[in-house]
Amino acid sequence: MYKHSKESQSTLTPETALQYLKEGNLRFVNNLRANRDLLSQVNATRDGQYPFATVLSCMDSRTSVELIFDQGLGDIFSIRIAGNVLNQDILGSMEFGTQLAGSKIIVILGHTQCGAIKGACDAVHLGNLTQLLDKIKPAIDSETATPAENRTGKNTEFVTNVTENNVRHVMKQLKAESPIIAALADSGAIKIIGGIYHLETGKVTFFEE
Repeated sequence: MYKHSKESQSTLTPETALQYLKEGNLRFVNNLRANRDLLSQVNATRDGQYPFATVLSCMDSRTSVELIFDQGLGDIFSIRIAGNVLNQDILGSMEFGTQLAGSKIIVILGHTQCGAIKGACDAVHLGNLTQLLDKIKPAIDSETATPAENRTGKNTEFVTNVTENNVRHVMKQLKAESPIIAALADSGAIKIIGGIYHLETGKVTFFEE
């Protein structure tokens, strides 16, 4: 597959960028990976990069976004952190990826059976991890369907609801805390979209803001 150039990136729409991701995930699910010469891509991208997407995902070893979306070197800005939570450094990275480097879509990608989500649901305290898991609390608090006695990491439905809430919370937080990204999204220059990666099938389901 070809590499994105400055020209192709500049003419790409957010909707087309999303379609690239959907098509790539479909290839992944069906084990039909695109034929790529990785060494050629190394040479093609040595003087510049023009990624079409910026993806915030969990650090889980099973959720590599280049594989999940069947993309190559230079296609995606991949930002990974437990629980796909947001902080100031990640915001700055996303501002670089969009405003300065020209990517057309930001994806907030959660996943099923997320250990960070389960840990937050169980109020785990462990060193610096405690502060990270605290960022998931708004997603827990906004889940009101589950009674108190079942609000634990062992309740699959509760964890699923919190996982989706967390993605939506980060999407809103992104615009609220970054005027740069909010302006790009409001003007239509970029799209912000959420999604869940299903460990059981390899499929990504998307939901928009």
